Amino acid sequence: MFSVWWDSFFLNVLVFVLAVVMDRLLPEFPAKLHPVVWIGCATNAVGRAAPQRPVLAFLFGCLITVMVVASSGGLAFLMVISLVHVHPVAYVLGGAVLLRITFTVRGLLVAAGQTRQALDEGRLDVARASLSSLVSRDPTSLTAPLVAASAIESVAENTTDSYVGPWLAFGLLGLPGAVVYRAINTLDSMLGYRGDYEYLGKAAARLDDAVNLIPARVSAVLLMVSGSFSRLPARHAWQVMLRDRGLTASPNAGLTMGAMAGLLGVRLEKPGHYCLGKGLREPQAEDIGRAVRVAEGVALLASAVVPGLLIIRYSLIG
Repeated sequence: MFSVWWDSFFLNVLVFVLAVVMDRLLPEFPAKLHPVVWIGCATNAVGRAAPQRPVLAFLFGCLITVMVVASSGGLAFLMVISLVHVHPVAYVLGGAVLLRITFTVRGLLVAAGQTRQALDEGRLDVARASLSSLVSRDPTSLTAPLVAASAIESVAENTTDSYVGPWLAFGLLGLPGAVVYRAINTLDSMLGYRGDYEYLGKAAARLDDAVNLIPARVSAVLLMVSGSFSRLPARHAWQVMLRDRGLTASPNAGLTMGAMAGLLGVRLEKPGHYCLGKGLREPQAEDIGRAVRVAEGVALLASAVVPGLLIIRYSLIG
């Protein structure tokens, strides 16, 4: 029994380490070959056929959510079983590729770095354009401080969505859990916003809120721990987070963004929606770099948590 436990633990640690190395060293998958892009395209196509009446749109959205989540998790489970039966090496290699598509550390931080560089060089239009890979809001009228704030908010919030969430799901639920997490997050990003898809996306949005209840809080804590290593005021971050966490529409986003605002001592504002860190100074380009360094620390801390979660998981089932 111990041998089986150890083999499973060791193989999954290798899967995780290899996936992280791939994220660090290899480019992103081409869009045409990326399963997350497939999910997004399929969701968008089905969404266009949704009924317009609110009740029917909501029920249709529930059906889409169930189908995408079930099919993603089911396919991932079948793939894992197949790889295990082929050979442990096949599981490690194939599992690492599968896990890699569910998260990105480098992609998020590189995108934020591009925005910072453009602001540093005074190219505001380029900085605005670079935000398209970070946020969904219209950047055309944003001032330089608001561009910096948008980038910092994205870095803070996406510590959860981009890597802490899928890593926790992998540690506790295996590869299918990480894939399901990414499928839910993709559904939310495609449908879970107000406007034409308001009722269609309600189920996806609420499910995304639910699965991120724990990861967002873990991310907020890791942000403060990472910041403290850089001698940033973790206590102030805690105070701002507690005060402002309820100002965002999402029950989770205000935690990480509030913590980051307190760490950096800056005001993070989305005009007409929220202002986190009210009374603090406006952010500048250099604050994006500071946010990136804190987020890198979060990735390092979170990667150390995953083996512990695997131990808990295999102890419970073994």
